[in-house]
Amino acid sequence: MIDFISQAWHWSVSGVMIVVVMFFLKFLGQRFGISTSFQTMCSLGGAGRFVDYFKYDWKTQDWLIVFVIGSILGGFIASNFLASPEPVQLAQTTLSDLGALGVAAPTGSYLNPMELFSWEVLTTAKGIILFIVGGFLIGFGTRWAGGCTSGHAIAGLSNLQLPSLVAVIGFFIGGLVVTHLLYPLIFSL
Repeated sequence: MIDFISQAWHWSVSGVMIVVVMFFLKFLGQRFGISTSFQTMCSLGGAGRFVDYFKYDWKTQDWLIVFVIGSILGGFIASNFLASPEPVQLAQTTLSDLGALGVAAPTGSYLNPMELFSWEVLTTAKGIILFIVGGFLIGFGTRWAGGCTSGHAIAGLSNLQLPSLVAVIGFFIGGLVVTHLLYPLIFSL
């Protein structure tokens, strides 16, 4: 049983589970998305006293609290107990591109490069600025687009919503622009 759990599952398992979850959410009239979870958590914390956007009955979305806790626990369990002992396999072109930016290849089973994702980076002036600006842009973009990537790409597209298709196309274009134009500028500083 443990060998089955620790082996990589076929991608279709995730696809089927997303379909099942989306069916039940649609059937129950609920919304799905990480930004919706964030809105619920902020409302629960009392942010509605300061910002009208968070002023609603969070108890109608209380299942999202379980979703957030499950996501955190699931990530912890997966990374600590179900992680593959094999090193992460990256394409040589990816390694070359990272090296050109001054980022060493991830080591072992750890996917994120330490030059980008570590507490030490967060304590630098550049790291703090990127963290604040990135957080603002994500929050602004999510609010402006009427939802986050998971909300539009999973829930919106499964409901055949045209605004979600436009948003997802915009997310991909934005990702390409950041990867190919902004990352080289940021890492050259």
